[in-house]
Amino acid sequence: MTRPITDNRLGFLLDRTLQGVSGVKHGVLFTDDGLLKAYSTGLHRDEAERLAASLTAQAALARQDGEHYFGWQQSVIEYNSGYVVLAPAALNTRLGFITTPEVSLGDLTLKLAELVQRVGEELASEPRQDIGSSA
Repeated sequence: MTRPITDNRLGFLLDRTLQGVSGVKHGVLFTDDGLLKAYSTGLHRDEAERLAASLTAQAALARQDGEHYFGWQQSVIEYNSGYVVLAPAALNTRLGFITTPEVSLGDLTLKLAELVQRVGEELASEPRQDIGSSA
C-alpha cells in the first residue's frame, strides 16, 4: 500500500538531477493517485504536496490522450515564466519539474531518463488497495 512520505528520503535524487541542469527550480516525485513521494530542496512540504496534486491531474490528462492516440512518454507544458516537465518514473509513479524559460529541455529530459534507468525500481509505487467495505 502506498503511504505519504514522512522523511523525504528520495529527495536527494531530485536534488542531484536539479544540480545537473541550470534553470530547473523544483522537482517532485508523486504517485498516479497524487501522493507525494519526494521533493527537492527549496520546496516546503505544503507546496510540494500542492504541486504533486496539480501535476497528478495534468499527467492523467496527458496519459489519457497520449495513450489513446500516440503512446505517452512525457509532457512539456509551456507557461509565460517557464515549463512544467512530466515524465514516468516507474510503476504508478511520475516525475514533475518546474523550470525557468532558459532551461535546456534536452538536458533535463536526458537527466530524467538517466535517473529512471539508474534507480527506477526504487521510485516505484504499488497501487493503493481499496480497504473500504462495500456494503
